[in-house]
Amino acid sequence: MPRTVRSISNEAAIVGIGATEFSKNSGRSELRLAVEAVKAALDDAGLAPHEVDGLAAFAMDNNSQTAVARSLGIPRLSFLPLTPAGGGGGCATVAMAAAAVATGLAEVVVCYRAMNERSQQRFGQPKRASWSGGPATSHELDQSWVLPFGLATAAGWMALVARRYMSEYGLTSEDFGRVTVQSRAYAATNPAAWFHQRPVTLEDHQASRLVTDPLRLLDCCQESDGAVALVVTSLERARDLRQSPAVIAAAAQGCGPDQVGMASAFREDLTTAPETAIVGDQLWAQSGLKPSDVDMGVIYDHFSFAVLMQLEALGFCKPGEAAAFVASGQTAASGSLPVNTNGGQVGEAYIHGFNGIAEAVRQLRGSAVNQVADTHVAVVTSGSHVPTSGLLLTSEEVS
Repeated sequence: MPRTVRSISNEAAIVGIGATEFSKNSGRSELRLAVEAVKAALDDAGLAPHEVDGLAAFAMDNNSQTAVARSLGIPRLSFLPLTPAGGGGGCATVAMAAAAVATGLAEVVVCYRAMNERSQQRFGQPKRASWSGGPATSHELDQSWVLPFGLATAAGWMALVARRYMSEYGLTSEDFGRVTVQSRAYAATNPAAWFHQRPVTLEDHQASRLVTDPLRLLDCCQESDGAVALVVTSLERARDLRQSPAVIAAAAQGCGPDQVGMASAFREDLTTAPETAIVGDQLWAQSGLKPSDVDMGVIYDHFSFAVLMQLEALGFCKPGEAAAFVASGQTAASGSLPVNTNGGQVGEAYIHGFNGIAEAVRQLRGSAVNQVADTHVAVVTSGSHVPTSGLLLTSEEVS
């Protein structure tokens, strides 16, 4: 029998955003970063800690909801979900918050991500296998398919996909580099970005060292310290708060076939991003919108080529055509779909995509540094080639 699904479309909105500075050494604990970001987001919304009854976070965040609540003086919580999968969980925290608000499980939910990823725990560095000799976990079993062959980092896993994608469609390293050049151009005019006033050229990209062939240093996102928080409440309540609401028109998660780690390199087809396609199908179905309705995008750029694959998976381009889409200037400020206008994770900071969600909210408010004219619909993705999530955010005029 077909399942009955209660839609959460246009029931909830992001009403507050907050962030710390983005750095390479924050000089303080991850808990303090989280508390600073949450406090800033509540202040932005015009809400107080005692009004919060939900906290949504990553399972891998080092700050428990109880610690954050205690530090902020939040007296009671009725909703405390966690989402897995690293970068793939960013938009999922907002999806959980929206579902809670729409169904009455909570009234005000704060989503947060805080990390000293550069100074404390470098995801880009190889790590010793964690198996202790006890019963093996499913994660350890997954790692057994890649670690013995020297694939110990995200760049190593994703390089396999990048090379196959290049081979299938005749792409070159320069095609990847144009994604980075565009993001760094946006970052150069964003005072909050780590690479503010530091654009790069395609020649700079080509001269950067290989990390894992075919991925160069400038194909890879940053390692950053910082935190971002988002406040979600009902659209009805949002109308009485301080900021214009970013309406959650759709929210979705997706996990593809034969999912193993990040790259799932044992799949029959490595030339697509099936997780993102699953997310996209739900976003368009829930909202009734289509790719041509979208004014700007925040596309998860842990690696440059992943932006291309996601544009194709979401339906903005046909398979193999995203490189030409970028080369023709369509993701630039004057194009049909400006992408990563904050500089993305390549140029602004790597906070597992949370800073990208905040950028989409600013665009809808009309307060972004690199503001796209007449922005009413924004698409956001979080993660690729892992269990992934996405959002369609709109201004209230669209909802």
